[in-house]
Amino acid sequence: MASIRDLKKDINFVLGDIIEAVYIWEAATDNNGSKEGTVIIDNAIEAFDNLMAQVNKKDVQDNKAHFKGVRADLETKSNKLIEAVNKLDTK
Repeated sequence: MASIRDLKKDINFVLGDIIEAVYIWEAATDNNGSKEGTVIIDNAIEAFDNLMAQVNKKDVQDNKAHFKGVRADLETKSNKLIEAVNKLDTK
């Protein structure tokens, strides 16, 4: 199993890349500070905070199952955010 440090890095990189994609879209389309982009960024930051809180939780019975759940949460939340970013491109 991957280390907790690697899981934290994955969370940081995945959500950071999503935020960066929003900034790139805003710069490319001259929509700096757009409402749609701000909502996606806020959701990414909220997901980051929630996932890091789950990773740092100390009173866990089964660590392996807990971290698999965190990884699954990261995947579902990031997929939703990526879908939202992809919808920006069609506007």
